[in-house]
Amino acid sequence: MSRVTGRALAAFVVCGLAPLGLRAESAHQPEVFAPGVISGPAAEDSAAFTPNGTAVFFDRIRWPNAAILVAHRTATGWSSPEVAPFSGRWLDHDPAMAPDGSFLVFSSNRPDRPGGKPLDAVMANGKVAPGSGGHLWRVDRKGEGWGEPVRLPDAVNASSRTYAPSVAADGSVYFQAPGADGDFRLYRSQYRGGTYQPPVGVKLGKAAAHKLDPAIAPDESFIVFDANYADKDQPDRLYIAFREGDHWGAPIDLGDEVNKASPWGSHLGADHRTLYFSSTRGVRVHYPRSEAQGRQDVARMEAWDNGLDNLWSISLAPWIEAHARGG
Repeated sequence: MSRVTGRALAAFVVCGLAPLGLRAESAHQPEVFAPGVISGPAAEDSAAFTPNGTAVFFDRIRWPNAAILVAHRTATGWSSPEVAPFSGRWLDHDPAMAPDGSFLVFSSNRPDRPGGKPLDAVMANGKVAPGSGGHLWRVDRKGEGWGEPVRLPDAVNASSRTYAPSVAADGSVYFQAPGADGDFRLYRSQYRGGTYQPPVGVKLGKAAAHKLDPAIAPDESFIVFDANYADKDQPDRLYIAFREGDHWGAPIDLGDEVNKASPWGSHLGADHRTLYFSSTRGVRVHYPRSEAQGRQDVARMEAWDNGLDNLWSISLAPWIEAHARGG
């Protein structure tokens, strides 16, 4: 989802989180994803992979200009991204792939009904951001192509600021939408009998904190998200929480190395153990440098390392394995 639609509209203070529990940043550092091809000179987020990992959907966004793109893995790397066949006409973003690849859910300002106007975002104070709204839409796989997007029911799209879906193996959808106070919270809509049920709140840590951008494991055993628990004046941080019976365990901070440069937009890779997220981080430049290094640094800056959001990845294995050991 857009940083404008999320962070700028959400800020609450919550204390008392569980300790970090795992300092993985010393040995595990995020890597930029497909630099110069997918992570390019524009801003990218929401990497949604097909189950075999041979295609990735994501959005390029400079609010309120956005579209969902698709790239394919080739023998020599990733192909140049193209606008997805179901996107391009409206403000489409936040693609999320079903674990079996049979459908994709995304957020869009497209009209709820044919011939209507783009969806406005209505804030808690009544102010309106024209054309910046978001409802969740589903597009089903049709052979080698895609069908026509279908809007999820009103029970899911109760707010005009419904963003950042994530899909579980049973088809249930997690997403963010404003709570009663107007700040973002996470919700889950159970998919049962071909119908999306009324959403229920996802309880993660202290209730007053805002939470954004859920990435749910297919079996719903863990969830990654970003939140601002400790200080409303500081950027959000990424957390992981594990399912413990009928509730979620205490959120675990993913550490300082992951949480550099305002990370957000969590998605899981095709292996369901690699985290993809957006960040403005770049590559450190060392001075003095050789002329050749200077040329390389400038080329990298022109290709992607320019202070805008790019896609980064890191393995969640250390946290998953530590949890399995009871650590």
